[in-house]
Amino acid sequence: MRPFIDFTDWDKTDRKIFAKITTLLKDIDRASFTGLGKPEPLKHQLSGYWSRRITNEHRLVYQVNDAEISVVSCRYHYE
Repeated sequence: MRPFIDFTDWDKTDRKIFAKITTLLKDIDRASFTGLGKPEPLKHQLSGYWSRRITNEHRLVYQVNDAEISVVSCRYHYE
């Protein structure tokens, strides 16, 4: 639930970041592991998850299972 709260908070606090996350999500839906935001597979305790750059400070961390995208973070680095 935290990623959804962060996502909706971006809509209120920084429309540019909100728009970037929306663009990244559309790109993930199109091509899960290539494309915008420098996609990279994560390691260690986040093995199986991927990261894309929103800004220098923030990352979108997600996992793709079948046709479902599960976002686990869209604020800060890998939290």
